[in-house]
Amino acid sequence: MTQTPAGLEFEAPILAIEAELQSLQSQGQTDEANEERIRKLHRQWTETTRSIYANLNPWQIVQVSRHKDRPYTRDYINLAFDEFVELHGDKFFGDDRAMLTGFAKLDRQKVMVVGHQKGRTYKERSACHFGCAHPEGYRKAMSKMKLAEKYGLPIICFIDTPGAFPGVGAEERGQSQVIAESMFLMSQLKTPIICVVIGEGGSGGALGIGVGNRIAMLQYAYYSVISPEGCAGILWKSHQFAPKAAEALRFTSKHLAHLGVVDDVIEEPLGGAHRDHQQMAARLRTYLVKTLASLR
Repeated sequence: MTQTPAGLEFEAPILAIEAELQSLQSQGQTDEANEERIRKLHRQWTETTRSIYANLNPWQIVQVSRHKDRPYTRDYINLAFDEFVELHGDKFFGDDRAMLTGFAKLDRQKVMVVGHQKGRTYKERSACHFGCAHPEGYRKAMSKMKLAEKYGLPIICFIDTPGAFPGVGAEERGQSQVIAESMFLMSQLKTPIICVVIGEGGSGGALGIGVGNRIAMLQYAYYSVISPEGCAGILWKSHQFAPKAAEALRFTSKHLAHLGVVDDVIEEPLGGAHRDHQQMAARLRTYLVKTLASLR
């Protein structure tokens, strides 16, 4: 268990225990009573966290998938892969920082990594359009996937976007057409493709890099035809109904595994991936290595 600086509303009991633990540990006292209190709080933290996260509703899962400390594509590249070499540009318009591509090694296997990137700071998020890729992002992804096929490299796709960028410029440059082209290309590529929804999997922006031999998602991710806010805006004309829309969309890992939309669900550490990047990356790496071996 690691300290989370800011939590979600439903995490209030967990954060209260963490604050008390931090206070006791910062005192530096080593007497038996203090150590016993710390052990008791650790047990209480585990029980409380397990109870809360076992009963999350779909809207709460959406909040976890968007947590500001949740690991992004670049975090997983740094923790689960070796020798990453980033590739830029679509050779047509420009380089979209919302789409991250490059060569990497996964357990001595050379692979091509393609994934949405949101950015950690506001400056990074703004540069990455908050994970919403433009047409040049999908064109970049397609050109790198073709390169992977040329050299016989498996492709790993990390999906984490609320949707493709909805601006006028993106539409003028063929947003919907390029997403369709990307999906068609992925269905034709003669190299293994593994797609993993690591956070948000929203709309066509997710599907643009979401066609593969295996589709997996993390336990507290969501994968949907539309965001809950977008659904609420269309059906009820107000974003205030987003929790109701989340219930109706049935887009959590539990629902999608039951419906056969995804092949596998990767369990997250207790309290969510945002609490332990290292452990989540290790679990993801184990899944990717095992799945790649079966596909080869």
